[in-house]
Amino acid sequence: MTTTIEVRFKGNRKDYFLWPEDAERLFLHQPVIVEAERGLDFGRVGVVGETAARKCASGCSGCAVGSDPPSATRPVIRLATQEDVRAANDLRRSEEPTRIQAIERVRHHGLEMKLSDAEWQWDRKKLTFYFTAEKRVDFRDLVRDLASAFKTRIELRQIGVRDEAARLGGVGRCGKEYCCSTWLRALDPVSLALAKDQHLSLNPAQISGGCGRLLCCLKYEHEFYVAARKRFPKEGKLIRTMKGSEKVVAVDIFRERVFLRGEDGPRTVLLADLREEMAQAPEASSPDSTSREAAPAAERPVRPDRPAPERRRDAGGGEPRPRGDRPRSERPPRDPRAAERPPREARPAAERPPRDPRPTERRPPRDAESAEPTGNQPPAPESAGRGEGAAPDDGSRSGRPKRRRRRRGRGPGRPGNDAPPTSDN
Repeated sequence: MTTTIEVRFKGNRKDYFLWPEDAERLFLHQPVIVEAERGLDFGRVGVVGETAARKCASGCSGCAVGSDPPSATRPVIRLATQEDVRAANDLRRSEEPTRIQAIERVRHHGLEMKLSDAEWQWDRKKLTFYFTAEKRVDFRDLVRDLASAFKTRIELRQIGVRDEAARLGGVGRCGKEYCCSTWLRALDPVSLALAKDQHLSLNPAQISGGCGRLLCCLKYEHEFYVAARKRFPKEGKLIRTMKGSEKVVAVDIFRERVFLRGEDGPRTVLLADLREEMAQAPEASSPDSTSREAAPAAERPVRPDRPAPERRRDAGGGEPRPRGDRPRSERPPRDPRAAERPPREARPAAERPPRDPRPTERRPPRDAESAEPTGNQPPAPESAGRGEGAAPDDGSRSGRPKRRRRRRGRGPGRPGNDAPPTSDN
């Protein structure tokens, strides 16, 4: 049988490995040599046993839903000796000069990226550089340059600003070391709604950490604030107390005080006293307090600005009835002949009037050359409506007398016509 072991490396990087139960017992922060992706790596024990197995199953986000929980597959090779610890410390001291040398190569290639940290693998078979960038960076030439300079396998990994703060560490505004670099292993998202629920200042300089993002500690006491505010009335709500209707201006959840504003002015009252005043407050009573739903329709007052409902009289001259109180089958038809005529679908086909078998005659096209004068319509004279020097009629539309369109308004006439337009009386 094997036991799941959580091993932590530099920064906040961690992974899970297997350790045989019949071997020597492992303790917290004990150095071990584990099997890496390509070679061996150095780390320290973080969690042992069932707790590590649960964290491994819950921390994996790549497994499919409904499948078996993931488990560690790579083993812990052996416990680290003093020589292994000394070699690991030498590698940690050489990582800063390595990072400075890589920054010079980045500037030589003109790439817009910031190298945050460098990490050597324990067997020096891989060198990982962590960087931040605002946009995508093409670093293929840089990788080849670094591989030829350090004679090892190079890996460039882009991280966020919060992960950068967790790897580098620092002191926060509270005077203590960053939570993300000491004990907080999972960086959960923090939204601005947490600061609003706690009534904190929305100034970014006051609620942001060293990474430039919202403080991780805003999430620690959020549940307490949400649960505490449920016992208080909402701010801006009108409540009825012994002194009448008052508005809730603000609440103090630590001292359990409520700030009110009423007709007599602002005042501060404890939450327990406010509940007693609200319980003993007289109920609002007025002559118009009866709801409209409780009163019958006949007793409801009619508004003077609203017209009375339209009423119809029966065909026989009976009592008028309101619109829509009779079923459709009992309403008289609008057209008296419609009651005698059966519907179209009810009449047999033999009783229906036959349709005209003749096709619809279409008007022939207006072609002046093919048009022939009939006896009912004499041909138009050749020079009708034309002057003496007019051209002979060739059968086109230009041979007809032209009609002058009447111009509306008193605007200017056509170009070249100085006479003002006239209107026929």
